[in-house]
Parts: sequence; C-alpha cells; structure tokens
Amino acid sequence: MSDLFQVPWSDYRPDLLDALWRTLSYTVVSFVGAVLLGLAVALLRLSRAWPARAVAAVYTELFKNIPLLAIIFLSYFGLASAGIRLDVFTAGCLSLVVFYAAYLSEIFRSAISGVHAGQTEAGQALGLGRVGIFGHIVLPQAVRQALPGTNTMLVDLLKSTSLLVTVSAAELMSEGRLITSSTFRALEVYLVISAIYFALCYPLSQLLLLLERRVRAGVPLSPWRRRRLRAARALLAQDALPDRAVGADVKAGAV
Repeated sequence: MSDLFQVPWSDYRPDLLDALWRTLSYTVVSFVGAVLLGLAVALLRLSRAWPARAVAAVYTELFKNIPLLAIIFLSYFGLASAGIRLDVFTAGCLSLVVFYAAYLSEIFRSAISGVHAGQTEAGQALGLGRVGIFGHIVLPQAVRQALPGTNTMLVDLLKSTSLLVTVSAAELMSEGRLITSSTFRALEVYLVISAIYFALCYPLSQLLLLLERRVRAGVPLSPWRRRRLRAARALLAQDALPDRAVGADVKAGAV
C-alpha cells in the first residue's frame, strides 16, 4: 500500500484547487445556459405555430443523438477550421449547453404538459393573461414535476465536464493527465481524481434529493411564496380565534 501513494500531492494542491474551480465554473455556467435554452425549446415545442414546433423538434432530436464528445470537437476544432475561433471555456460551455438543453427541453415539456388544463382555465376565469397564468400557475407546478429529472441532469453534467480533457480545458481530468505525465503514477492519480469527483457528486445528489423531498412535502420554493404562505396561515389563525370564542361561550351557556 505504501508503494501506491507516492505522488507529492502538496506540490500539486494549488493546481488541483484551480482545476476544481474551473470544473465548478463549467458546471454552473453550462447548467444555467442549458436550463434557459431548454425552457425556450420546450415552449417552442408547445407552441401553436407548427414551424416553431418543427424547429424545436429538429434541435431536440439532433443533439440527443450526437455524442457529447463529437459536439465538443465541433465547437472547438470544427468552428476554428471555419474561421470561428472560440476559447476553451466558451467552447466547452457551449458544447455542454446545447447538449443538455436538448434533454432538459424534453423534461420541461413533459412537466408543463402534465399540468392539468383546468388550471389554465381557472387562471383565465380569474382574469389572468397568458404570461400571468404561466408564471403564477403553470410554472410553479411544472417545476415540481421537472425537479427529479433536472437534478439528475445537473449531476450528469458535472461528471461530463471530464470529457473536456480532450481540449485541455484545465479542469480536474486535465490536471490529472498533467500530473500523470510528470509522475508516471497513473493509478494513484486517477484514483484521487475519481475520489474528488465522488466527493463533489455524491453530496450534491443527496442535497438535490433532500430538495425533492421538501418540495413533495409542499414546502414553497421561493421566499415570496413562503411569505405568502405565512401570511395566509396568520389570517386563518385570526379567523379561527372568534370561532373558538363563540364555541367556548356556547359551552359555558350550556353548563
């Protein structure tokens, strides 16, 4: 066992921390972009205009059936050969965004379609417009339904940043390759890199699972809705006080 761990990890600590920061940066930027693009594509798939639905369907099926590695090569090497040069960070994020947006769009489309049509009709009866109905009625319910699949995509995206080693993106796997080339301790190095990925992904998946359970239990997602819920409970408690007083008077009179 003593022969297994011989890499002077203290010498590589700053580089590993920088690679960890880059990995998290790729993950956060790409996930936010994928969510926004995925939501836009999902809304196009649900549009009444058939050209919009056709464009969204072509995008979804195209990027769902192309390997992520091929998209990375097209973004970094392919565009450069056509005169469009992107830096490594931009090309890496672009690849992850367009790939995961295709999957997230299907998750979002299914969640939005899962909201009962009666909810929309109730919003129309209250005089809400299309934007108000979507923002206040459809979207909150769709988020609850889309949360499990979205959380899975986030963890998967974090692991997929390791594919950016093919374009030397300076993330964890790239740093592992550099350490291996200088120490020739591939087994030890990649065991440590794998342990770092596990230390990132497992707590994240458990936190997301806890979030899912809280949402299923009816806990509001936004602070605004939590304040509204507390205010509603306070009003109900105030309304209940006179009823309790009347009930006590009735009991006292009966005695």
